[in-house]
Amino acid sequence: MTGLVNVAVLGPTTLIGEAVLAQLAERDFPVGKLYLLSPSLSVGDEVQFKQKDITVLDAVSFDFNQVQLAIFAAGAEAAAHFAPIAVAAGCVVIDTSPQFRQEEDVPLVVAGVNSECIADYKARRIIACPNAATTHLLLSLKPIMDAAGLTRVSVATYQSVSGSGKAGVDELADQSRAIFNLTETENIVYPKRISFNILPQVGDLMDNGYSAEEMKMVEETRKVLAMPNLAINPTAVRVPVFYGHGQAVQIATQRKLAADAAVAIWQNVNGISVVGSAEDAEYPTPIDTAGNDAILIGRVRDAIGDDLGLNYWLVADNIHAGTALNSVRIAEKWVAEFI
Repeated sequence: MTGLVNVAVLGPTTLIGEAVLAQLAERDFPVGKLYLLSPSLSVGDEVQFKQKDITVLDAVSFDFNQVQLAIFAAGAEAAAHFAPIAVAAGCVVIDTSPQFRQEEDVPLVVAGVNSECIADYKARRIIACPNAATTHLLLSLKPIMDAAGLTRVSVATYQSVSGSGKAGVDELADQSRAIFNLTETENIVYPKRISFNILPQVGDLMDNGYSAEEMKMVEETRKVLAMPNLAINPTAVRVPVFYGHGQAVQIATQRKLAADAAVAIWQNVNGISVVGSAEDAEYPTPIDTAGNDAILIGRVRDAIGDDLGLNYWLVADNIHAGTALNSVRIAEKWVAEFI
């Protein structure tokens, strides 16, 4: 990195926005001036960054000429409105929302998987990030794919309520409290009660029977891997856990790769930790991911009746180590290569 960069964060009081700020601080990103922006009610709030209080400014009146880089963590609607304004001012936007993910001239990037695509930002000056579950899945798939190829992915995701933002966290807490107090629960964020329950639906259900989240995983995985015809079959489930996404993954490779060989590959990948082995009963759970940037992999085993099949379980912090970490890692690479 060649110097300090003036940065704007849009949506600093969202769960992802808070995690972006934490990652910028923890990774010692070369921030010159930091501007915190909101399109809504948090204007005027004080947010701490590196033990200093920063006032949240109104994004509507902000002059993006003051910054070189903006990380957007305020959702798709805000991204659609403010990204063109920021880009017109000469700013580069890293967006964590779904808004630009499938636009052909916007690179969809997972740092460490297709980092070379960051260079394609020049067409629109926008870089999109996949969702957290897709990011975790791709980081686990890439080293296996490099070693043995990849022909099929089947995955069931068990996604915590923080994937729905603070509203999802509040709904699980409120419903759990109501149940213990023997009072009525209210469904606002989710179509059915989430407390002490699981919902086989993440996002709206589409005409093809898949949910919006499942189709995001299909489309985003194919785009990042540049494999438009990859067979990928996801099932996304919402579970009554506050933080941490789990995934049960089944893959088929082009060349045989035994479970112990896959473990050896993952053990040499920065950012992945293999927990337990076939000989013990140890495995990672969402609780183990709190504040942890690593993807935790366990239950690695050969598929039964399929010489090219491999099964494993992974968990990761969807907020701190998902889109937020990926956006900051993209920013680091962009600064290192293009500033």
